[in-house]
Amino acid sequence: MDKIAVLIPCYNEEKTIAKVVKDAKAALPEATIYVYDNNSKDNTVKVAREAGAVIRYEYMQGKGNVIRRMFREIDARCYIMVDGDDTYPMEYAKEMVEKVLAKNADMVVGDRLSTTYFTENKRPFHNLGNSVVRGSINTLFKSEIKDIMTGYRAFSYQFVKTFPVMSKGFEIETEMTIHAVNNNMQVDNVLVEYRDRPEGSESKLNTFKDGFKVLLTIARLFREYKPFPFFGLISLFLVCLSLGFFVPVLIEFIETGLVRKFPTLIVCGFAALAAIQSFFSGLILQNIVQRDRKNFEMDLNRVYSEFKSKNNEEAV
Repeated sequence: MDKIAVLIPCYNEEKTIAKVVKDAKAALPEATIYVYDNNSKDNTVKVAREAGAVIRYEYMQGKGNVIRRMFREIDARCYIMVDGDDTYPMEYAKEMVEKVLAKNADMVVGDRLSTTYFTENKRPFHNLGNSVVRGSINTLFKSEIKDIMTGYRAFSYQFVKTFPVMSKGFEIETEMTIHAVNNNMQVDNVLVEYRDRPEGSESKLNTFKDGFKVLLTIARLFREYKPFPFFGLISLFLVCLSLGFFVPVLIEFIETGLVRKFPTLIVCGFAALAAIQSFFSGLILQNIVQRDRKNFEMDLNRVYSEFKSKNNEEAV
């Protein structure tokens, strides 16, 4: 088991990867640097190997797929994940590691948005998207995470080995954040300066396509982790819709004693039934979620025992 593992997912980063690896070695000399190549078509692998990184591969395209592979294969007391585009200064890594190893943090977020991101980043829609995603998650999940989409994070062994990677692409950061918040894991924050990509290095993130996927991921996880509020909102909408159509029919009946709009009345009845069904579906699913939370806590205990056992074996 490594003490510290630096995990760098890469796709066509030959212009920057050598500097990222060298900076990581300088900041964390005791760490093992892993570069996971994701079907790069340039000299990323050659440059990273020459810089001293351990090279591994993931052939299924997408950042989520790379992170699944990394988390599955690497055992470490602390993990640092950083992008290979040289937008995150590695001098902050020591502080992030300290929060995991000495202060029991499960995830440490490298917060760009509170420092230089909005001035350094030259893509205005990325700025807007980060703000929208942060506001959505903090509102829906009642959290105070400062930077949702950052690619600069530190993790504990327990987080890595209990995180079920479901996303295939850039929505993985959103999934990690919500997983940590929902499961009451300790999330700490470190302010980091952000610098835009150097000239000649291109972002793989599609602002609109990947942004839409991130918003869908937030909606999906809100439904999965908080089904009662999710289906409760649907139930409330259906009740309002039913009442909106029913009130005119009721007023007409009071005034004339007649019901001339039977189809409208029938639709109101079905909408009301759907509202009741949605409400009780949310209740039932919320109970299932609570059971899953208990199982997750037991899984955390198992992983922690496994972690202690591996450490004791190494000590011997």
